[in-house]
Amino acid sequence: MRKVITGLFSSLDGAVEGPDKWQFDSFDAELGELMTRTIGGIDDVVLGRVTYQEWADYWPSSAPAEDDVFANFINPVPKHVASTTLTEPLTWQNSRVIEGDLHEHIRNLKRSQGGDIGVQGSITVVRDLFLAGLLDELTLIVHPVVAGGGFRRLFHPGDPMTRLELVDLVRTSAGNSVVAYRRRE
Repeated sequence: MRKVITGLFSSLDGAVEGPDKWQFDSFDAELGELMTRTIGGIDDVVLGRVTYQEWADYWPSSAPAEDDVFANFINPVPKHVASTTLTEPLTWQNSRVIEGDLHEHIRNLKRSQGGDIGVQGSITVVRDLFLAGLLDELTLIVHPVVAGGGFRRLFHPGDPMTRLELVDLVRTSAGNSVVAYRRRE
């Protein structure tokens, strides 16, 4: 069965929104290499509506030169968009709106043939799949910064207690901690 994985940039105080505003001085080559290895195993991507709209405006037209690893990954990969307001046809190549229930769609993807299924960005979708037990691996790329207020967090007060197991831990030379977890049975 295929795995559903995600990686989110996080500040020490738990911000996962707006990493472009607080991660700039600690994104290092080691982190880039780690991310390149991760996307190399992904065959399908799940995006929420907001991430889809932001990225569809940027990646196909504004992406840098041919050597941009992420652009070369994200543009051709099949993209499944969780949205109740977007309609077909979507403009970004290989993108389609998920019809019906998100959880059932993810279960069907997991049963299909292929590599990992990556949830990219999309804080709401990541949280929803995590709480539903459909996210197999949650990687947090923790940057050595306190982002402060005004940024969304992945988890909210009142979320159920969920025990996790550490799968992997990497420290980069710029002080980032890349920690991967899965649910503990």
